[in-house]
Amino acid sequence: MSTPRWKQRPEGSNWGDFGPDDQLGRLNLLTPASLLRGAAEVREGKAFALSLPLDYPGGSGLNPNRKPPVLRPLQRRGMVNFNCQLGVLDPGRTDVLSDDLAILHLQYSTQWDGLAHAGSMFDANGDGLPEAVYYNGFRAGEDIVGPDSLDDTNVPAQANAAVSTSAAKALGIEHMARTSVQSRGVMVDLHAHYGDGRTLVGYDELMRVIEADRIEIASGDILCLHTGFAEIVLGMQRQPDAERLHTACAVLDGRDEKLLQWITDTPIAALAADNYAVEGFPARPGPVCCAALPLHEHCLFKQGLHLGELWRLTPLANWLRAQVRSHFLLTAPPLDLPGAIASPLMPVGTV
Repeated sequence: MSTPRWKQRPEGSNWGDFGPDDQLGRLNLLTPASLLRGAAEVREGKAFALSLPLDYPGGSGLNPNRKPPVLRPLQRRGMVNFNCQLGVLDPGRTDVLSDDLAILHLQYSTQWDGLAHAGSMFDANGDGLPEAVYYNGFRAGEDIVGPDSLDDTNVPAQANAAVSTSAAKALGIEHMARTSVQSRGVMVDLHAHYGDGRTLVGYDELMRVIEADRIEIASGDILCLHTGFAEIVLGMQRQPDAERLHTACAVLDGRDEKLLQWITDTPIAALAADNYAVEGFPARPGPVCCAALPLHEHCLFKQGLHLGELWRLTPLANWLRAQVRSHFLLTAPPLDLPGAIASPLMPVGTV
């Protein structure tokens, strides 16, 4: 066993609990037992696709840094490789072929946030000097690397410059992908209790829903929060009203210490929501010394708990409520893209 890369860990963290080199965090709670518990929820043979189309929400109103996907054709021997008639290149051939590529912002639509998405300035060395670190003490500049120059960011201006300039050498999304991410999903239907209006959900508000709907949560479950936000996004037809969206639907209160402690104490393997960031952003005002995204810091940095965002949960949540159920089999692996910090996905809920 290797020596921990930190001398002290953040208060409220689980660093080292799954081993000094762990890169899975709470995904370690995915076990054969949790998968069998999920499989036992399949009674109707009915599946629900839980992803938005990857060109939603549309535009950049929700996040100015993230752009919609772009599709472009490849080339074939000097021709545009789209509706490409091979007979032009090789007389007598009848094939008509198309090949394309995608320029894809990995956190634009339905996504998993990887553990390298959010770190914190923390004195892991115990020398009084905070350094940029991520879950389990992995270091910015050593384990999670990126360029210093703006010239090496965003979409390259020239095709021959299309080389990777950043990489999560540790905590990349590929580690999550290789667990397969299958377990029992637990739907918490915030929308049924709080409607479309902006509601800041702390511990007390969340417990009211869990108790009212008699929801059971077990080790290795994946918690899914239905707020109705993704359905509003779909209704805007790729022309989102940013002002309306930023004031719509329930969001978790990342400043609520009781809520954060509940997340620590409740052995879920991952947490997903159909809203923009799971938590309210901007967060409720707090000390300037603290995180702008406190729930992200707590979950990704301290607990190694992956966050899913912008899932489409409404059709499944409505079906479960009509059947007086809260549980289902969830299959939700990200793309196995080594070195990426996040990934789109096509989760499926089966009942």
